[in-house]
Amino acid sequence: MDISSQEVEHFLNHNHNAVLSTIRLNGATQLSAVTVGFYKGGAIFTTTKSRAKFVNLNRTPECSLLISNSNWRPYLVLEGRAVIFSEDTTDPTILKNILRTAYRSAAGKEHPNWEDYDEAMKKDRRVAIFVTGENIYGTIEI
Repeated sequence: MDISSQEVEHFLNHNHNAVLSTIRLNGATQLSAVTVGFYKGGAIFTTTKSRAKFVNLNRTPECSLLISNSNWRPYLVLEGRAVIFSEDTTDPTILKNILRTAYRSAAGKEHPNWEDYDEAMKKDRRVAIFVTGENIYGTIEI
């Protein structure tokens, strides 16, 4: 079953709970609960540089992301690579816009105070993680 970018977008507009699988230095799997939104055919979320998921993805960008509703059905899996947008790799204005996009997409609404949000993102040294879907599968209705 082929799942299109439009179907991924539709599913992610209504389902934001996800489990991210990354690879630890010792080869073991690290699982992290994340809240995601749709972005350019894949999924996006934010985290801080101190989290294991960031460290793992910075070293080994291959990952899997299972997105589901609270009942675990239907679900969608994106297997692919993570792209990290951080203060070290991304122009500050572009990073601010991507972090805002991640919020809008995951929350489904505008933030009540973007200036406060931007300051919190800088203070926390937040990054945006974009997961592409090189292999996409699941039980979503087509």
